[in-house]
Amino acid sequence: MERTAIFPGSFDPFTRGHAAIVEEALKLFDRVVIGIGNNALKQGLLPVENRKRLIDDVYRDNARVEVQVYAGLTGEFAERMGAVAILRGVRNTTDFEYERTMEATNRRIYPEITTVMLFTPAPVADIASSTVREVLSFGRSVEEFLPDGIDITDYL
Repeated sequence: MERTAIFPGSFDPFTRGHAAIVEEALKLFDRVVIGIGNNALKQGLLPVENRKRLIDDVYRDNARVEVQVYAGLTGEFAERMGAVAILRGVRNTTDFEYERTMEATNRRIYPEITTVMLFTPAPVADIASSTVREVLSFGRSVEEFLPDGIDITDYL
């Protein structure tokens, strides 16, 4: 039986920290579906189609990683993907408190799906998409924050 986990988020943009969580998850699960939440009311740096293309490019050679755009409840998306787990990356105590609340809600609604919190490894734990967007807004390079081979200007 294939064990699938979903890794939901806005991924605006997808960072080295996100990639580190996917790499850890691949040690635990047969398949990871990266779910890009599409909130039409939220204007981000990258259009959702470009976020998907960026992540597809990162995992082009890895058949165990799939990228999907979804709207609605994350638990419903997990069920559609046949997932047994929802992955959440935790960088600090603030992330932990937020994710713990989300886990409790998801457990009430989707008791068959486990939330798995993975700690973002120290070398990339300080990277946040919001920081990348801010640095970029000042015209600075963000290459060190993104997965190898990704040039953000290709997706803007």
